[in-house]
Amino acid sequence: MRRGDLYLVAHSTNGDPKRRRVFVVVSRQATIDSRHSSVICAPVHSSCHGLSTQVRVGIDEGLNHDSCIHCDELMSLPKSRLTNFIGFLSPAKINELNKALRAALDNPN
Repeated sequence: MRRGDLYLVAHSTNGDPKRRRVFVVVSRQATIDSRHSSVICAPVHSSCHGLSTQVRVGIDEGLNHDSCIHCDELMSLPKSRLTNFIGFLSPAKINELNKALRAALDNPN
C-alpha cells in the first residue's frame, strides 16, 4: 500500500448513500508502513465543484469516469478494508493532492 493508491471500499460509512466508494490513501508513507491498523483516506465523488480542496481524477487513475477527490471529507479507514486496488495517482496528481490537502487544512504554506 502506498500514498496515492486508490481502493474501492464496500460500505465505507453509515451515512454514505453509495454501497461502494473509491478512496485515496493520503496518510504519510511512514504511517502506512507502520503497525497502525488504519490510514487516513479521502473519498472520490463523481461530483466536482471546482473547489481548491478537490482534485480531478479519471481514467488515467483507474476510474471508469471523471471524478474528484474531496479533501474536505478525510476519514480513517482500517487497512484491512483496503483490498480492492484500482489505481494510483501520478506524481503530478500527488502534487495536486498535497495542495488540496493544505487548502483543506487551512495551511497556506
